[in-house]
Amino acid sequence: MGDTRRLLVRSACAIAVAAACVLAAREAQAQCVDEELKQELIGGRHYRGVQERLFTKAYRHELSVMGGYYAADLYSSNWIGGGAYTFHFSEDLGLEASVQFTRFRTAVTDTYERRYPQVQIEDRTNKPGRLYFGHLLWSFAYGKLRWMGDGISRFDFNFALGGGVTDDSTARGLTASAGIGTKWYFGKWFSVRFDFRDHVLRETLIGEEHLVNDLVVTGGVSVWLPFGG
Repeated sequence: MGDTRRLLVRSACAIAVAAACVLAAREAQAQCVDEELKQELIGGRHYRGVQERLFTKAYRHELSVMGGYYAADLYSSNWIGGGAYTFHFSEDLGLEASVQFTRFRTAVTDTYERRYPQVQIEDRTNKPGRLYFGHLLWSFAYGKLRWMGDGISRFDFNFALGGGVTDDSTARGLTASAGIGTKWYFGKWFSVRFDFRDHVLRETLIGEEHLVNDLVVTGGVSVWLPFGG
């Protein structure tokens, strides 16, 4: 009986030691998994926090070449082309100065002369026009796009508010301007832009003055300085 009792005691002790070892191993493994998960989460947050921006605008100069379509109220729609310089004070705000060229022409004077042959209009409405404008640009929305699982491009949407002068034979006073646009950024120094602007001004045609809304739709490319971002 004594030997049997000692054997049972030894067996119980062995089982207890084995169970304790198993529980300790499981606890150590759980702690290891928890520690690895913690490090992964902390590392992920750290990586996102210090990730370099794909494209920076703050304190950079943007030189743009643009061309597009000028839809006038009193005149025939025509091409428009020009350029712009923008200085970006921050990632959200920029100040733009632009000059654009087009032609102002209409068939109204020809129709008027055919209807009233006794009247000859000396001031022909087929003249070059120049548009000098300044705008404050506010980038209000940003996004990123992955191209077919490869590179990532950044883009934003901006609101433009400003004014200037429409230099042609019929414009009177200043021109108010407002609109929206989008820019798509590639690399560190190149971008593509699309803009829609509404110009409000007074024009005179055949002796009558009109308050008009001329729409300007343009697309273009930009180079950013310094090149390195």
